[in-house]
Amino acid sequence: MKLFVNNLTNVDFSYLHSSRGLMGESWLLQLELDGALNEQGMVCDFGIVKKLTREWMDKTIDHALLVPTRMDNLKVEQAVGQTRVEWVYPDGQAFNCLSPSKAIALIDVEEITPESMAEWCTAQLIDLFPQEVKGLNLRFVAEQIDGDFYHYSHGLQQHDGNCQRIAHGHRSRIEIFINGERDQKLEHEWASRWRDIYIGTSAHRKESAEGMHTYEYRAPQGEFSLTLPAQYCYDIDTESTVEQIARHLAARIKQMKPFDEVLVRAYEGVGKGAVSQV
Repeated sequence: MKLFVNNLTNVDFSYLHSSRGLMGESWLLQLELDGALNEQGMVCDFGIVKKLTREWMDKTIDHALLVPTRMDNLKVEQAVGQTRVEWVYPDGQAFNCLSPSKAIALIDVEEITPESMAEWCTAQLIDLFPQEVKGLNLRFVAEQIDGDFYHYSHGLQQHDGNCQRIAHGHRSRIEIFINGERDQKLEHEWASRWRDIYIGTSAHRKESAEGMHTYEYRAPQGEFSLTLPAQYCYDIDTESTVEQIARHLAARIKQMKPFDEVLVRAYEGVGKGAVSQV
């Protein structure tokens, strides 16, 4: 007997890619359990399936920086609840992140992909389920998006939850309307500009080497620091909440089109976001 749950939850995180560097991502989770029926005629109660899986995902990979520990040019140091990740881009530029250890997930794979993460998660999740569950088929899938989207990473110092982590992110669509009409050219321009971007807060920027950006702040979970090439960064004057991102985009576009009505729908991962109209 098999039990399935489609779109059980979604996970938002960032990870290190061997050529593109720091990337924000959002995946939907599909789950299938294989097992015997219990005395209630179930493989496992849906409530238990959802609770166990969501809690494990929240504690392990959601809103974390995922680091494939077998990738080249990587150095990881752990001490006193802190993890430092140092990595070198293919062009020789540096990446450095220091965070509380629970904000960084070290994954024993060569590359972060839906397939490698599904295998890694399955091996750890299976033992959490009741004994009737004999097998687990877990899949991560990206949201189907008709139109442009971008991968962005950020951190929200003032957030009480895991959004405060300095390097987590999302795969997000963008919709721009000029005088009520969808402008796909503008959408493409901004999605291309923000293809693999880190959206930083100007107040968090510290002095760093030429061509690099360093962001530092203290949040409830601890001290956070991130250094990466300036070409992958875009700073705004506020916290990088999706509301402020939508407002910033609308204001920038309004500057170019002062006599037009501008509406921006900015997404934060799957199925949620903010609208700003000017």
